[in-house]
Amino acid sequence: MRPFDMSPDEFRRHGHEVVDWIANYLENTRDYPVVPRVQPGDLARALPASAPEQGESMDDILADFQRQVIPAVNHWNHPRFHAYFSVSASAPGILGEMLATALNVNSMVWLSCPASVELEAVVMSWLRQWIGLPESFFGMIHDTASLSTLHAIAAARAVADPDIRHKGAGQGLVMYTSRHAHSSVEKGALSIGLGRDNVRLIGVDSEFRMDPVLLRQTITDDLRAGLKPFCVVSTTGTTSVASIDPVAAIQDIADEFGLWHHIDAAYGGPAAIIPEMRWILDGAARADSLVINPHKWLFTPIDLSAFYCRRPDVLRQAFALVPDYLKTNQDGVAVNLMDYGIPLGRRFRALKLWFVMRWFGREKIVSILRAHIQWAAELRSWIEADPRFEICAPTRLSLVCFRLKSGDDASRALLDAINASGTAFLSGNVLDGRFVLRFAIGNVGTTHDDIAAVWDKIRSLAG
Repeated sequence: MRPFDMSPDEFRRHGHEVVDWIANYLENTRDYPVVPRVQPGDLARALPASAPEQGESMDDILADFQRQVIPAVNHWNHPRFHAYFSVSASAPGILGEMLATALNVNSMVWLSCPASVELEAVVMSWLRQWIGLPESFFGMIHDTASLSTLHAIAAARAVADPDIRHKGAGQGLVMYTSRHAHSSVEKGALSIGLGRDNVRLIGVDSEFRMDPVLLRQTITDDLRAGLKPFCVVSTTGTTSVASIDPVAAIQDIADEFGLWHHIDAAYGGPAAIIPEMRWILDGAARADSLVINPHKWLFTPIDLSAFYCRRPDVLRQAFALVPDYLKTNQDGVAVNLMDYGIPLGRRFRALKLWFVMRWFGREKIVSILRAHIQWAAELRSWIEADPRFEICAPTRLSLVCFRLKSGDDASRALLDAINASGTAFLSGNVLDGRFVLRFAIGNVGTTHDDIAAVWDKIRSLAG
């Protein structure tokens, strides 16, 4: 018995109600406008300014969830959510998340939850095999790619300056990444005290890929200036245009100058599961670290970021700090994940990925990802066939960047119109000084008919 909690019978009743609501939601998500028709502050003003003094019934709470919260939700799980990078929580992932929440474990050390620690090792090994990384890579789960990349940069700094753990931030360290890299790379540098002045944003080629010639020249210039290059971050699937940096060529340069090479494969990494797309991670086996986000394109509920490192001893050197109250008899035998990163508290995230990988299997996931890439190529062909539009970047994965030839104002107005229609949600970006629309495909529920319907809506709104 749990005398202060909801009774088991009441929990069963409301639990069934919630599961039924979730099932109906997943079945009928298309009935919702993708973008809520609200203004900033609408929901906050509708809710009480203070929490209740006395407990309220779950019937009332669930009613308010549907009446007040849902109308203000941007439906990321909608099949026509094409902004940013499409994400989706699949049904098996949701079930895994529900069980993880019920168990409510903390896997900071092996002793605190052996199942969570060991299942994490298993699913990270499974995923590593799917994307073609060798066994030498140690894997662990973080919340987002931002934290994974931060750990990679901090590990790189620990290698470049072994005394950093004791004396603090080093001097003269410089890192490198593409000018199209995700903002989390620079944020990671800021977080370890590196400073933006010590982050070199390397120029790109005509396909928005980091230019190895410019990278080598910039490193050489910094060495001549008495600085200490220590890390380079490449990207497979940039947020701006889904460009794929030449990983192998960048790794050659990292080897030449002794730099830590981290690969941000948060979005594009899952494509390497497809046999004919494995090339996007050519050279990755020699890299020092890599991140891939199953919560982006592997149908796993947010949040789950898979971080791999070929040098886990460096992670431990950089982050291990064990007070007496966390020492156990299994230290030195079992893996204590708290020793390899900043977070102490660690959710049972591996459970939902385990559910997803087992329920779908590799072959089904390959078929879905392959379809998304094919649909993006088809969408591109439709856009190219319409004389009002132009394609603005290569389409290697499942992102299409395009604009109206009539200019930025018209393109911005078109984006606002499609989002206001409730039919779909797209996002925008600026490439080479021009505003473009981003049409990202990646939701597990998206169909070819959805892509065609959204394109028809875009065409009609373009005038």
